Amino acid sequence: MKKVYGSAEEALDGLLFDGMLIAAGGFGLCGIPELLIDGLVKSGVKDLTVASNNAGVDGFGLGKLLDTRQVKKMMSSYVGENAEFMRQYLSGELELEFNPQGTLAERMRAGGAGIPGFYTKTGVGTVIAEGKELKEFDGEDYVLERGIFADISIVKAWKADDTGNLVFRKTARNFNPPAAMCGKTCLVEVEEIVPRGSLDPDHIHLPGIYVHRIIQGEHEKRIEQRTTRKREEA
Repeated sequence: MKKVYGSAEEALDGLLFDGMLIAAGGFGLCGIPELLIDGLVKSGVKDLTVASNNAGVDGFGLGKLLDTRQVKKMMSSYVGENAEFMRQYLSGELELEFNPQGTLAERMRAGGAGIPGFYTKTGVGTVIAEGKELKEFDGEDYVLERGIFADISIVKAWKADDTGNLVFRKTARNFNPPAAMCGKTCLVEVEEIVPRGSLDPDHIHLPGIYVHRIIQGEHEKRIEQRTTRKREEA
């Protein structure tokens, strides 16, 4: 089965529809699938629900989809660093399903493993648990969280072979593996596609069984925040 495509637009072709659920990898601006996000922007698909650790920043990453009003709902852990996100949420234009970070990662992983739900203590007694089933185990309350089963996953990796075996680089591993697992179709952008058999099996972070479409391209590596101090006078 062909997995390598020439562009984000080609890889997304035939998969998009209004109102779909998309799982996106990345953490802040680290390891985000920026080329596939640009492809979504160009497609004009709308009313999206996006499950992602955060919503990018103004004008970059998932922030581009917010700028074009293509996102209806975010399922996120961290919603700072994005003034447009804040504006849309406070004005009632954007729905937000807030998730503790570990819960969101486990919801994605559970979806990829075919697990419809799990109980966790995180969020019990807070707004996170409102409207959700509670169950007692050994005298302690736990809240039921549902696995995420996305229509597509969009993720970013460092290297791939043509069968979809993936290697992530350092902290870009973040939410990418669980996001990749939970999509019915997983689309991956990589910096390099290497020959089949050249990846050490012990160094593969995600096996190709989860990956359906791959693109290679140039990526912009931004620094999200830079803090410096004044140079001391001699």
